[in-house]
Amino acid sequence: MREVTQALAALLDSGRAGALATVIKTTGSTPQVPGARLLLLADGSSVGTVGGGAIERKVLEALAELLAGGEPRVLACDLARELGMCCGGSMELFLEPVRAEARLTLFGAGHVAAPTAALARSVGFDVVVVDEREALNTNERFPGCRRELADVKSALAALAPGERDYLLIVTHDHRLDEEALRFSLKTRAGYIGLVGSRRKVYRLLERVVAREGPVDLARVYAPVGVDVGAVTPGEIAVSIVAELVALRRGVSVVSHLRAVGDAKLEARLAEVAGSPERERGRDAPERGEAAAPHEAIGNGLARGEDAS
Repeated sequence: MREVTQALAALLDSGRAGALATVIKTTGSTPQVPGARLLLLADGSSVGTVGGGAIERKVLEALAELLAGGEPRVLACDLARELGMCCGGSMELFLEPVRAEARLTLFGAGHVAAPTAALARSVGFDVVVVDEREALNTNERFPGCRRELADVKSALAALAPGERDYLLIVTHDHRLDEEALRFSLKTRAGYIGLVGSRRKVYRLLERVVAREGPVDLARVYAPVGVDVGAVTPGEIAVSIVAELVALRRGVSVVSHLRAVGDAKLEARLAEVAGSPERERGRDAPERGEAAAPHEAIGNGLARGEDAS
């Protein structure tokens, strides 16, 4: 039992998925008692046992279906009639998927970050707020969130984002945006979102490519959110969290604001990456530089950032 408990804790800490079977009822002679558990991990390995032999094979097959997207259910087995086991009794097991809450890390604690954090928590995200400004990154503004009063690089090293992590860049400064984007692209995070106008997105991506070379943009959602005509910080939060929920649920019919699939941008980034005169880190945007209002995110936010 302790081995399964420890494996469950490690699974949740890692952010990976698994499936758990728990014996909830037995009748007659059975190889295990109520409370016995078997945990199947995504790599095919397992921890614990519900009795071995035919019953364990059947349960592992059912757990594999849960890992592929099945729903929790009760599995009832007559050991003799259905499985040919000599025990002769029957067992009922509760099967459930095991998944850690998806984690959303916000880089920035400004006007958009606060409603986004609250809304994301309400739909099941584990929220982390990274901002060195103690006056803004407070328990009062971000109740129930983990707060990191640290720089981007240190926070990412501590968090070690995996494929189930969502990273959202909503800082008050273009230099911080660029740093957060550059270091986020070096992680395994499955989602990297950036608040800003298309002009700002293009410029930051050009700078990152000029500094780092070609980057994989498949995970980048910039501008972030779905097109709901958002204007206010609260509406922008709805746009962003709607995108997160859609991606988490595998819904593909929403209209994303992202511009990374733009042929013009891709051509420009390829040109920058292939230039023999790539400039690494020069011509940084000035602190607080704003995007043109008509290009702003959400068809109305007249800033390319989460100003604070």
